[in-house]
Amino acid sequence: MRPLVQVPAAAGHSAVLEALRAALAGGPALFVASGEPGADPSPLPATVAQHVGLVVETSGTTGRPKRVVLPTDAVLASAAASESALGGPAQWVLALPVHYIAGLNVLARSLSAGTRPVAVGAGGFTAEAFTAAASALDSDTSHAVALVPAQLATLLGDASARAALRGFQAVLVGGQATPAPLVDRAREAGIRVVRSYGSSETSGGCVYDGVPIGGAHVRVVDGEVQLGGTTIADGYLGDPELTAARFLDDGGIRWFRTADAGDWDGARLRVSGRRDDVIVSGGVKIALAAIEEVLQAQPGCADAVVVAVPDARWGERPVAICSGDAVDDAAAIAAVGVALGSVARPERIVRLAALPTLASGKPDRGALGALAANSPPGG
Repeated sequence: MRPLVQVPAAAGHSAVLEALRAALAGGPALFVASGEPGADPSPLPATVAQHVGLVVETSGTTGRPKRVVLPTDAVLASAAASESALGGPAQWVLALPVHYIAGLNVLARSLSAGTRPVAVGAGGFTAEAFTAAASALDSDTSHAVALVPAQLATLLGDASARAALRGFQAVLVGGQATPAPLVDRAREAGIRVVRSYGSSETSGGCVYDGVPIGGAHVRVVDGEVQLGGTTIADGYLGDPELTAARFLDDGGIRWFRTADAGDWDGARLRVSGRRDDVIVSGGVKIALAAIEEVLQAQPGCADAVVVAVPDARWGERPVAICSGDAVDDAAAIAAVGVALGSVARPERIVRLAALPTLASGKPDRGALGALAANSPPGG
């Protein structure tokens, strides 16, 4: 057995980096505590299995967070696969919380590359703070950053940030479905954007732009995307039933059942959304992710999130939530009808100054669902 130590995220990225360095070198396994409301309050065990290097709390948008148990070899395999896929070692800007797998991966990749990560200032993520961090990077090495879509959108709106990003080896974007128009904007600006797909259970992104990296495996079983290979977690700490439900061993490969829907042609993966985001309205199945994809291509709807609200007549109806001022919401709703059929048309678009997000940068779908349910037509 191996000791498990807890380091608070508030201790700063340097303290977490050193604890992770020790964990990956055979020292005590690491758990980074978020200190956030809603985090799992249950005590940690004093020890874990010898091969375990990291325990990560998931950032799920609904339900109680889960603690994912990652072998040391899985974390190291993820870092090596990313480095190879992106074209070699890089110095990273740290723009994501270090208690989530995306932030921890930036630290792990830095340790693997032997480079010093530069963190965006503690005052919050802004274009100015990112540009300051980018200017502190070493000039004699390649640079990279991992972002969520909202952060990329922020940087694309600033000339200095765009200029900095053009010089980066890669800009990884993940954490949620990345709108195609946002990726197009970045690439048109000369920025190398790589869409990353994965989760805490896969040691972070293991599919880049639809293609498995390193030793990752992809398959789709009964419409569900399953990911396998050397970066897959042992399971969930203290929850053998959920572990058995979400992980399986088959053909000498450990697989994680993502609960995402998708298509795999043997070379490239296309994820179409969560299998549980399909609602039934008037007896017709509607995929909320498909509605989001259409809306995000419409003016003024780039950050659209679609949630389901109860409806006395139809059972459930989709409602879209976007930030900023409306451009032509009626046209956006009509575009959904043209693309997906009239039943998929959002009942309305709710406008907010800014979408509520979790600390990971993902939209807070729980809060958005409650807001939509309490926002009547015309409200």
